[in-house]
Amino acid sequence: MSSRISKREARCKQRIRRRLRRRNWRAQSEPMFRGRNIQYEGSDRIRGLGTGGIGAMHLLAQRTGLTAAIDESLQVLKIHQPYSESDHVLNIAYNILCGGKTLEDLEHLRQDEVYLDALGARVIPDPTTAGDFCRRLEEPHIEALLAAIDRVRLGVWRRQPAEFFDEAILEADGTLAPTTGECKEGMDISHDGVWGYHPLVVTLANTGEPLALVNRSGNRPSHEGAAERFDQAIARCREGGFERILLRGDTDFSSTRHLDRWDQAGVRFVFGMDAMPNLVKIATALSERAWKRLQRPAKYEVQTQPRSRRENIKEQVVVERGFRNIRLDSEDVAEFEYRPGACRRPYRMVVVRKNLSVERGEWALFDEIRYLFYLTNDVDTAADELVLLANDRCAQEQLIDQLKNGVHALRMPVNTLVSNWAYMVMASLAWTLKAWFALVLPEEGRWGEQYAAEKRAVLTMEFRTFQQAFIAMPCQIVRAGRRIVYRLLAWNPWQRVFLRGVEALRSPLRC
Repeated sequence: MSSRISKREARCKQRIRRRLRRRNWRAQSEPMFRGRNIQYEGSDRIRGLGTGGIGAMHLLAQRTGLTAAIDESLQVLKIHQPYSESDHVLNIAYNILCGGKTLEDLEHLRQDEVYLDALGARVIPDPTTAGDFCRRLEEPHIEALLAAIDRVRLGVWRRQPAEFFDEAILEADGTLAPTTGECKEGMDISHDGVWGYHPLVVTLANTGEPLALVNRSGNRPSHEGAAERFDQAIARCREGGFERILLRGDTDFSSTRHLDRWDQAGVRFVFGMDAMPNLVKIATALSERAWKRLQRPAKYEVQTQPRSRRENIKEQVVVERGFRNIRLDSEDVAEFEYRPGACRRPYRMVVVRKNLSVERGEWALFDEIRYLFYLTNDVDTAADELVLLANDRCAQEQLIDQLKNGVHALRMPVNTLVSNWAYMVMASLAWTLKAWFALVLPEEGRWGEQYAAEKRAVLTMEFRTFQQAFIAMPCQIVRAGRRIVYRLLAWNPWQRVFLRGVEALRSPLRC
């Protein structure tokens, strides 16, 4: 970062700290919002862009080789008049990064002359053209696009420190993507009566990157095709240099006929298992000495003084109205050997016993016991630690929620199953670019510990927070010679991290 930018950043930070410092205000005679006589004027010489961070995302796509990889792998258009395949793919991803939610939002960017100049584009595809491109893609094209993104992903991974490659944690889950359309090919009704699609999502828990997205009809089971996508992700992670691999999934993804093969390949797994009658019978027959109290760690560490717990309003309403309420009293954990029917050898079954109290109003009706089962080939990790490891899969549900409601990648805006799959992959690239920007942030040097903490913070940011901190940066766009200059017009606390990432992208990438 140049000294001029550093000095500007320090001045902006000092001014806002002085403005927000604690002070004893005197009683004010009028509101704090005192702006009056507000006027608007047009400017021809100074042109600004509200989403100045998009330049860094475009630089990221270029420097990592994503643009070239897409054009090389995705052969859809016979003649580029005037757009190439990468133009179409990145157009949809950039629309999401700039706050767009639908294909129609592309028209707003298309009419923004400053946005076009900021990316060095004469024009960009309109919503109709973007939708037509999605419809042109067939299944082999989408697989080629996923493979191209994966090749670029390997280059980003190679920039990471050695501890990054200790273990890759792969997770799979299905999610319902409802649609109100009536003419969308491939849609169907799900088990709970919702019309739409049922995409499969395979993710890398270490970074939150979606490694595979597969669109499926709404009535398909969650686990369909998951084993094959797990195999692809395993191969990709081993190619990337990960030393160990862990598979996680809920009860729908146990895939018992694949467990022996994964175990022989040295892949560790922890899968939930349905509480089938035979498993419940075994757990019930265990002696009390086999059970150990499960102690869950606190959700967070108190940084200052502990505060008294606030009243549970929901609990009060349940008691007052005499609703049936199930309260968790305690949890115990035990283990035993179990051989699934499709396996040739037994594996370790970890079981959690939940001791519940069923109440109505202020009256305790009866006690109830429920069992949760986890099948694993890990024989070294303690049973309680395996339970906590399996429960960490909840982070994937949050990631899927981000893809659905933050990135809006699962809106299904086109008219067929495959074209919606194509849109899903291109839109989710916005989230992948967010993850890659975090991964290229340097974390060495004198302030290495602070840099590593900032890198983790960016990697785990919600998408909207990332947009506000790294994309929604007001900039003046200046085209000077062969350069496109983004002149920052405002400051926010993440700007120093942003500029450090841009500087890393401008320097030669070390792989």
